[in-house]
Amino acid sequence: MSTVVESPSQLAGLVGSSLGETPWRVLNQSDVDTFGAVTRDEQWIHVDVERAKAGPFGSTIAHGYLTLSLMGPLFAELLTVREVSMVVNYGLEKVRFPAPVPAGASVRLTASVAEVTEINGAVQLVADAVIEIEGATKPGCVARPVYRFFP
Repeated sequence: MSTVVESPSQLAGLVGSSLGETPWRVLNQSDVDTFGAVTRDEQWIHVDVERAKAGPFGSTIAHGYLTLSLMGPLFAELLTVREVSMVVNYGLEKVRFPAPVPAGASVRLTASVAEVTEINGAVQLVADAVIEIEGATKPGCVARPVYRFFP
């Protein structure tokens, strides 16, 4: 269930609040292969299923940047701001990949609102976000994404 606010000006009231979690989603080998082809990162730990079985992770793993790229669309599932003309992914303050995400694993995003500030007519939101791996003790990605909401 998404947190919904009517306008960017209401985002300040969410500081310190959890936005909850998305449903689990399977990150399958075809996703990994496609990402590798598009980014030209076709290292064997990502795309060679047979070789990866004997590798350090026991299977192919998603690219860290593939895992990170899920954050934007998954975050949009957690927060809806109705009266906006545009939302811009402004960047990231910190990113870490504590654990590899095996191809075929299920992942989800959990997030909370860390900071909200007004900047040049927009409202900037910094979130604490975690991409969890179902059944794993460590997350696949921990980051602080920064979004700007324009009225």
